[in-house]
Amino acid sequence: MRATWSEAGRQKQVPTYGHHAHVSVFGAVNVLNGDTVLHRAVAANATTFLDFLKILKKHYAVMQQTIAR
Repeated sequence: MRATWSEAGRQKQVPTYGHHAHVSVFGAVNVLNGDTVLHRAVAANATTFLDFLKILKKHYAVMQQTIAR
C-alpha cells in the first residue's frame, strides 16, 4: 500500500484480491460536506488518472445542477 487515510479511531479496511494483488484507487473528498468520489482502476497511470478527473468533473457538474435548481 502506497498511501491511505482513514477517520481517527477507525481502521481502514482494504480488500485484497490474492497474493501480490494490485488495485489502484483514485479518490477525492469534499472538505465542506465529506462527500467522497472513488475510482478503482487496473493501473495508476496518466490514462486512468484522466479517467478519474472526468468522473470527478461529471460528479460535480451534476451536483452544481442540483444546487442551481
